[in-house]
Amino acid sequence: MSTTSTRPAGPARSAPTPAPRPPAGAPGGLGALLLRLHFYAGVLIAPFLVVAALTGLAYTVTPQLDTVVYGRELRADAAGRTERPLSEQVAAARAAHPDGTLAYVAPGGDGTTTQVVFDVPELTEDRQHSVYVDPYTAEVKGQLTTWFGYTPLRTWFDDLHRNLHLGPVGRHYSELAASWLWVVALGGLALWWRRQRGARNRARRLLLPDLTARRGVRRTRGWHASTGVWLLVGLLFLSATGLTWSRYAGGNVSAGLDALGARKPALSTALDGSDPAAGGGHHGGGAPTAAPGTDPVLFDQALQVARAAGLDGPVEVTPPADASSAWTVEQTDETWPVRQDRVTVDPAGGTVVDRSDFADWPLLAKLSDLGISAHMGLLFGPVNQIMLAALALGLLVVIFWGYRMWWQRRPTRAGRRPVVGAPPVARGAWWGLPSWLIVVGLPAVFLLCWVVPLFGVTLVGFLVVDLAVAALRRRRPTPPVPVSPAPAGERSVGG
Repeated sequence: MSTTSTRPAGPARSAPTPAPRPPAGAPGGLGALLLRLHFYAGVLIAPFLVVAALTGLAYTVTPQLDTVVYGRELRADAAGRTERPLSEQVAAARAAHPDGTLAYVAPGGDGTTTQVVFDVPELTEDRQHSVYVDPYTAEVKGQLTTWFGYTPLRTWFDDLHRNLHLGPVGRHYSELAASWLWVVALGGLALWWRRQRGARNRARRLLLPDLTARRGVRRTRGWHASTGVWLLVGLLFLSATGLTWSRYAGGNVSAGLDALGARKPALSTALDGSDPAAGGGHHGGGAPTAAPGTDPVLFDQALQVARAAGLDGPVEVTPPADASSAWTVEQTDETWPVRQDRVTVDPAGGTVVDRSDFADWPLLAKLSDLGISAHMGLLFGPVNQIMLAALALGLLVVIFWGYRMWWQRRPTRAGRRPVVGAPPVARGAWWGLPSWLIVVGLPAVFLLCWVVPLFGVTLVGFLVVDLAVAALRRRRPTPPVPVSPAPAGERSVGG
């Protein structure tokens, strides 16, 4: 018996195949650039955004935590009681804390204690010592080390959100997050808008996810994009206001406001009528502190003059450094409608030396002040806190869906099971930008990168790496296409 077998010839040498082209309908030019940057930011910047959202979410509840932890220091029983003169309260605070220079006093009332703040040489430059006095009994309720009037707990959460308790180096994380948040938000909106071109009920498709989509990338993308659209205005606000506090971009913003004259007006504290000094108020860092021998009775007189001038509500009274300067009284109510009027007064003469009302501030100065108050959850009280918490939670959910899409796009064939999926567009596919866009866009991008340096550095890094990896992959030889085994019918058995 003999057996013959017909086998196919071995695989022939094949010429290298060209690099794969993007699939039909894949975005090119500007669309590819937006998609590529959105992908890079979603993968590499999103962890910074997650940390900022979590720490910001924790910060939103600090007013309530303060009440629980520091109730004795911050609260006073006002039922049926009359406030004692401010001079008695200051004298009680000085007796309990004989060291340091008196910086300012925030009179209490309506159930809150009076805060008497001292500059102490042993503390760091931005820390002070606060003594809390019951305004109805002049009893000292407690003492805390504070930062711009904030309790230690609130200071701790503020530092956590701002720099992760890592000092100046840690501020890079929050600046990087704020620098890219607006890019991610606007880029995502542009990509979602492009995807809905020609669709019926476009507005509905932009705002609501497609609930009829099958489970997978398409359904996740719908939830990711539509939720991002709803959060867009809030995310842009957080990005803009967050950059004002950043290390590098914040310095540029501050210089720009100075150049535009968009600061709150300075107040004159000179009793001889000379020009006002720069700054004003202890938060500005340029306020004088009281001489050690300041008469507490002058606090009563300064407050009385300010109240007669219309400064109602919570205020801070800052004594002068010497007898030739005026006292400063400023409103500190940051809830809407805000009360931020300020006066300098001569307590002995009972006169107002200079005045600056919030209504007269430059528009940019007003917007900057209101934006900061809203970012801190102060402008609208508890409603503001709830809105910030909702934004933080929404951002976390959107980031989760973004990572989920990345995971859902992973190849699932046998032997090819990476943890995550491929990018949504080929590397370097954005290189074909139209010339007019390059001519118009490059100067704008250079200016933006100068104003927001960390964005510029990371943007250049993303693009360089993207092009370098694309070039390396093009130079790699493409493996030959494997030949399928011959069908079983080609074998024959004879005898």
